[in-house]
Amino acid sequence: MTTPVLICDDSGFARRQMARSVPDAWDVEISFAENGQEAIDLIRQGKADVMFLDLNMPVMDGYQTMQVIKEEDLPTMVIVVSGDVQPAARERMIGMGALDFIRKPIDNEKLSAILSQYGLFTGDTSAEQRSAKQADAGEAPAQVDKLDAYREMANVAMGQAGEKLAKLLNEFIDLPIPNVNLIETTELHMAIEAVQRSDSVSAISQGFISAGINGEALLIFNDSNFTNMVKLLKYKKAKLSEEMELEALLDVSNILVGACLQALSSQLHVKFTHNHPIILGRHCELDELLTSNVSRWNKILAIEIGYSIKMHNISFDLLLLFPDHSIELMFDKLVQVGG
Repeated sequence: MTTPVLICDDSGFARRQMARSVPDAWDVEISFAENGQEAIDLIRQGKADVMFLDLNMPVMDGYQTMQVIKEEDLPTMVIVVSGDVQPAARERMIGMGALDFIRKPIDNEKLSAILSQYGLFTGDTSAEQRSAKQADAGEAPAQVDKLDAYREMANVAMGQAGEKLAKLLNEFIDLPIPNVNLIETTELHMAIEAVQRSDSVSAISQGFISAGINGEALLIFNDSNFTNMVKLLKYKKAKLSEEMELEALLDVSNILVGACLQALSSQLHVKFTHNHPIILGRHCELDELLTSNVSRWNKILAIEIGYSIKMHNISFDLLLLFPDHSIELMFDKLVQVGG
């Protein structure tokens, strides 16, 4: 009997990766949804006995989707496939009725183990790329959207970095959909305006490089965040000082940038090394910090991730900037692996 399977993810690149991971011998009919609202409609049409569900999506995210499934007792078995792998995210989704949780990018052995555990499929687990007939016409892997591929790459890196920070602080980190743009160096000020949320910020820069790919990671803190962040980090000294602010900035930067680069390395199959962090500026305007920092580049892939800890009114941004000569090489590596 054919099993209706639904893959719900706002990224076409991620949907293709998921479809390619489904065992060839599993008799399925695959449908696709770009957000939770589309998924709910397809579940009601009987097209999702099993659903692979992302968390961070526009219109209706994974949490909202799972809440509707629970409240309406909709007939689908949900396996979460997400870049957000925080323990709290897993517990929340399992608590609402999801079967299990798989981190991106897909681990085929983990997927096969889950399918077997819940009696969904126990045959040959090999997974070659399915033909276009097995997917909706719109999901055929013909032309991969470059920004979508970069966004999914950033989504995985963002999630793994968020997990590291969540474990350190013992807090839930709210993760956005990464903002990804290809811009000219002269347009960088517009990207800066989208990030700046206060008159005064502090920032750290860390350059990184591998064979053929290099970039700059910038951690940007609104100065109003320091008091609450220092409290969460539980430093021994009770009184906030310039030294403690700098220590907090360095600690958070090391965690986020290190985890992001590790995730990027695994997706691109390269090994990044990074420089020691450099203090770009303290208590100044963001535009001043970046005006001259990347002027040597022409075109830039700019990835902006706005992390927040809502319970403590903390928000900060991680900017990943890649120069023109790195952009196409990254895309080629992503498509070879997952497109």
